[in-house]
Amino acid sequence: MRVVRVALLAVASLFLSACGYNTLQVQDETVKSAWSEVVNQYQRRADLIPNLVNTVKGFAAQEQAVLVGVTEARAKATQIQVNANDPESLKQFQAAQGEVSSALSRLMVVVEKYPELKSDQNFRDLQAQLEGTENRITVARNRYIQAVQDFNVTVRRFPTNLTAMLFGYKVKPNFTVENEAAIARPPTVDFSTPAPAPQAAPEPAPAPAGN
Repeated sequence: MRVVRVALLAVASLFLSACGYNTLQVQDETVKSAWSEVVNQYQRRADLIPNLVNTVKGFAAQEQAVLVGVTEARAKATQIQVNANDPESLKQFQAAQGEVSSALSRLMVVVEKYPELKSDQNFRDLQAQLEGTENRITVARNRYIQAVQDFNVTVRRFPTNLTAMLFGYKVKPNFTVENEAAIARPPTVDFSTPAPAPQAAPEPAPAPAGN
């Protein structure tokens, strides 16, 4: 009886492996783990923002519009209850985090006007932490994108697509890489004096009228 049980388990294991069930389990857990890291790194950035804003305020309190913009973008992003399996929810999360990136870019442009702020040790430490976090966000987001792509290929590929349908696995939404990059791109700043516009050549004097 024990031999029969072992044989059945072996057959069942081979069947699950052949049909892709085990692969789906592994890839689904990989996606969940990658998503947790994405959220963790975005939260790390959000935790840095209050100290960064307070430090800048100590040197540039008059930059209220930019400071408020960063604070409001952070508040909006942290209030979103995101469901990574819901395309609309993921889209809102992505847009909100993009607004934070844009607000931080504007803040860093303002900082350029205050040499004493740039030389402050506390600000330099916060800036280094922020830059490191932005790099971690990029890495974590790229890993998540790849994990979702691998999972989605398995869900759609035959014959594992049959197993996916049987157990209710569906294609997962993913970050829109192009849009995210566009949202997060810092604004272009050029403090050089624009070249004067070329002047139009004077029109030739009309020829004298004939007699």
